[in-house]
Amino acid sequence: MFTFSRPRKVSQVLGAMSLAAMTTSVLAQTPAPRAALAQNRLEKEVRHVLVTLPFYSVFDNLAYKVDADHVTLVGQVVTPKMRSDAEKAVKSIEGVAGVNNQIEVLPLSPMDDQIRRAEFRAIYSAPGMDKYAIQAVPPIHIVVKGGNVTLVGAVASQMDKAIAEMRAKSVPGVFSVGDELMVEK
Repeated sequence: MFTFSRPRKVSQVLGAMSLAAMTTSVLAQTPAPRAALAQNRLEKEVRHVLVTLPFYSVFDNLAYKVDADHVTLVGQVVTPKMRSDAEKAVKSIEGVAGVNNQIEVLPLSPMDDQIRRAEFRAIYSAPGMDKYAIQAVPPIHIVVKGGNVTLVGAVASQMDKAIAEMRAKSVPGVFSVGDELMVEK
Protein backbone atom coordinates (compact mmCIF):
# COMPACT_ATOMS: atom_id res chain seq x y z
CA MET A 1 0.00 0.00 0.00
CA PHE A 2 1.39 3.39 -0.90
CA THR A 3 0.36 6.83 0.26
CA PHE A 4 1.08 10.19 -1.24
CA SER A 5 1.56 12.81 1.35
CA ARG A 6 5.21 12.50 0.81
CA PRO A 7 6.48 9.96 -1.71
CA ARG A 8 7.16 7.00 0.50
CA LYS A 9 6.71 3.26 0.28
CA VAL A 10 5.02 1.55 3.17
CA SER A 11 6.10 -1.90 2.01
CA GLN A 12 9.29 -2.37 0.07
CA VAL A 13 8.92 -4.34 -3.15
CA LEU A 14 12.60 -4.80 -3.76
CA GLY A 15 13.82 -3.93 -0.27
CA ALA A 16 15.22 -7.36 0.56
CA MET A 17 17.25 -7.63 -2.63
CA SER A 18 20.74 -6.22 -2.48
CA LEU A 19 21.95 -4.17 -5.42
CA ALA A 20 24.38 -6.91 -6.41
CA ALA A 21 21.69 -9.60 -6.33
CA MET A 22 19.32 -7.43 -8.33
CA THR A 23 22.00 -6.67 -10.93
CA THR A 24 22.89 -10.36 -11.23
CA SER A 25 19.22 -11.32 -11.61
CA VAL A 26 18.62 -8.69 -14.27
CA LEU A 27 21.69 -9.79 -16.21
CA ALA A 28 20.55 -13.40 -16.00
CA GLN A 29 17.15 -12.22 -17.33
CA THR A 30 15.11 -14.44 -15.10
CA PRO A 31 11.35 -13.84 -15.36
CA ALA A 32 10.68 -13.15 -11.66
CA PRO A 33 12.95 -10.08 -11.38
CA ARG A 34 11.56 -8.77 -14.67
CA ALA A 35 8.08 -8.94 -13.19
CA ALA A 36 9.31 -7.21 -10.02
CA LEU A 37 11.00 -4.49 -12.05
CA ALA A 38 7.87 -4.03 -14.18
CA GLN A 39 5.75 -3.76 -11.05
CA ASN A 40 8.22 -1.30 -9.53
CA ARG A 41 8.04 0.82 -12.70
CA LEU A 42 4.25 0.67 -12.63
CA GLU A 43 4.18 1.71 -8.95
CA LYS A 44 6.39 4.72 -9.69
CA GLU A 45 4.21 5.69 -12.66
CA VAL A 46 0.98 5.39 -10.63
CA ARG A 47 2.47 7.50 -7.86
CA HIS A 48 3.63 10.14 -10.34
CA VAL A 49 0.27 10.32 -12.09
CA LEU A 50 -1.64 10.66 -8.81
CA VAL A 51 0.53 13.31 -7.16
CA THR A 52 0.43 15.44 -10.31
CA LEU A 53 -3.36 15.52 -10.56
CA PRO A 54 -4.28 19.19 -11.01
CA PHE A 55 -6.64 19.51 -8.04
CA TYR A 56 -4.98 17.09 -5.61
CA SER A 57 -4.75 18.96 -2.33
CA VAL A 58 -3.74 18.74 1.30
CA PHE A 59 -7.35 17.77 2.11
CA ASP A 60 -7.25 14.66 -0.10
CA ASN A 61 -5.58 11.39 0.82
CA LEU A 62 -4.77 9.06 -2.06
CA ALA A 63 -3.16 5.66 -1.69
CA TYR A 64 -2.80 2.67 -3.99
CA LYS A 65 -1.73 -0.93 -4.25
CA VAL A 66 -0.33 -2.51 -7.40
CA ASP A 67 -0.86 -6.23 -7.93
CA ALA A 68 0.74 -7.26 -11.23
CA ASP A 69 -1.15 -5.12 -13.78
CA HIS A 70 -4.14 -4.24 -11.56
CA VAL A 71 -4.23 -1.13 -9.36
CA THR A 72 -6.45 -0.63 -6.32
CA LEU A 73 -7.05 2.99 -5.35
CA VAL A 74 -8.01 3.84 -1.77
CA GLY A 75 -8.21 6.94 0.39
CA GLN A 76 -10.51 9.88 0.86
CA VAL A 77 -11.17 12.91 -1.34
CA VAL A 78 -13.26 16.03 -0.94
CA THR A 79 -14.85 15.99 -4.41
CA PRO A 80 -16.28 13.28 -6.66
CA LYS A 81 -14.30 14.80 -9.55
CA MET A 82 -11.02 14.00 -7.79
CA ARG A 83 -12.15 10.38 -7.41
CA SER A 84 -12.96 10.02 -11.10
CA ASP A 85 -9.85 11.96 -12.19
CA ALA A 86 -7.63 9.62 -10.18
CA GLU A 87 -9.23 6.57 -11.77
CA LYS A 88 -8.98 7.99 -15.31
CA ALA A 89 -5.35 8.97 -14.81
CA VAL A 90 -4.36 5.52 -13.57
CA LYS A 91 -6.32 3.75 -16.33
CA SER A 92 -4.37 5.77 -18.91
CA ILE A 93 -1.02 4.34 -17.76
CA GLU A 94 0.48 1.83 -20.17
CA GLY A 95 0.51 -1.59 -18.58
CA VAL A 96 -2.51 -1.10 -16.30
CA ALA A 97 -5.13 -3.73 -17.10
CA GLY A 98 -7.66 -2.75 -14.47
CA VAL A 99 -8.42 -0.26 -11.72
CA ASN A 100 -10.43 -1.00 -8.59
CA ASN A 101 -11.49 2.44 -7.34
CA GLN A 102 -12.27 2.30 -3.62
CA ILE A 103 -11.66 5.99 -2.96
CA GLU A 104 -14.21 7.43 -0.54
CA VAL A 105 -15.77 10.78 -1.37
CA LEU A 106 -16.17 12.70 1.87
CA PRO A 107 -19.68 14.06 2.53
CA LEU A 108 -20.42 17.73 1.87
CA SER A 109 -20.35 19.63 5.14
CA PRO A 110 -19.79 23.35 5.74
CA MET A 111 -18.65 22.49 9.28
CA ASP A 112 -16.05 20.02 7.98
CA ASP A 113 -14.87 22.64 5.47
CA GLN A 114 -14.42 25.12 8.30
CA ILE A 115 -12.48 22.55 10.33
CA ARG A 116 -10.25 21.77 7.32
CA ARG A 117 -9.27 25.43 6.96
CA ALA A 118 -8.72 25.83 10.70
CA GLU A 119 -6.60 22.66 10.84
CA PHE A 120 -4.49 23.84 7.91
CA ARG A 121 -3.84 27.19 9.58
CA ALA A 122 -3.12 25.60 12.97
CA ILE A 123 -0.68 22.99 11.67
CA TYR A 124 1.17 24.85 8.95
CA SER A 125 1.50 28.15 10.86
CA ALA A 126 3.27 26.47 13.79
CA PRO A 127 6.91 27.48 14.19
CA GLY A 128 9.09 25.05 12.23
CA MET A 129 6.19 23.60 10.23
CA ASP A 130 6.39 26.20 7.45
CA LYS A 131 8.96 23.99 5.69
CA TYR A 132 6.10 21.61 4.87
CA ALA A 133 3.67 24.31 3.71
CA ILE A 134 5.89 25.53 0.87
CA GLN A 135 5.81 22.21 -0.99
CA ALA A 136 3.52 21.82 -4.02
CA VAL A 137 1.48 19.21 -2.16
CA PRO A 138 2.21 19.56 1.55
CA PRO A 139 3.09 16.18 3.08
CA ILE A 140 0.68 16.37 6.01
CA HIS A 141 -2.79 15.62 4.68
CA ILE A 142 -5.82 16.63 6.71
CA VAL A 143 -8.83 14.34 6.32
CA VAL A 144 -12.00 15.58 8.02
CA LYS A 145 -15.18 13.52 8.18
CA GLY A 146 -18.03 14.41 10.51
CA GLY A 147 -15.83 16.56 12.73
CA ASN A 148 -13.26 13.79 13.12
CA VAL A 149 -9.77 14.61 11.86
CA THR A 150 -7.12 12.19 10.62
CA LEU A 151 -3.61 13.35 9.83
CA VAL A 152 -1.98 11.26 7.11
CA GLY A 153 1.43 11.56 5.51
CA ALA A 154 5.05 11.84 6.45
CA VAL A 155 7.15 14.25 8.48
CA ALA A 156 10.88 14.57 9.01
CA SER A 157 11.00 14.02 12.77
CA GLN A 158 9.12 12.71 15.77
CA MET A 159 8.98 16.30 17.07
CA ASP A 160 7.20 17.49 13.89
CA LYS A 161 4.72 14.64 14.29
CA ALA A 162 4.02 15.65 17.89
CA ILE A 163 3.61 19.32 16.91
CA ALA A 164 1.17 18.48 14.11
CA GLU A 165 -0.95 16.30 16.39
CA MET A 166 -0.93 18.84 19.22
CA ARG A 167 -1.90 21.68 16.89
CA ALA A 168 -4.65 19.56 15.29
CA LYS A 169 -6.13 18.83 18.70
CA SER A 170 -6.20 22.55 19.53
CA VAL A 171 -8.78 23.38 16.83
CA PRO A 172 -12.26 24.02 18.28
CA GLY A 173 -15.16 21.89 17.05
CA VAL A 174 -13.08 18.77 16.44
CA PHE A 175 -14.42 15.55 17.99
CA SER A 176 -11.28 13.45 17.61
CA VAL A 177 -7.84 13.51 16.00
CA GLY A 178 -6.26 10.39 14.54
CA ASP A 179 -2.54 10.53 13.85
CA GLU A 180 -1.36 8.29 11.01
CA LEU A 181 1.73 10.36 10.25
CA MET A 182 4.93 8.44 9.55
CA VAL A 183 8.38 9.70 10.46
CA GLU A 184 10.91 9.54 7.63
CA LYS A 185 14.08 7.65 8.34
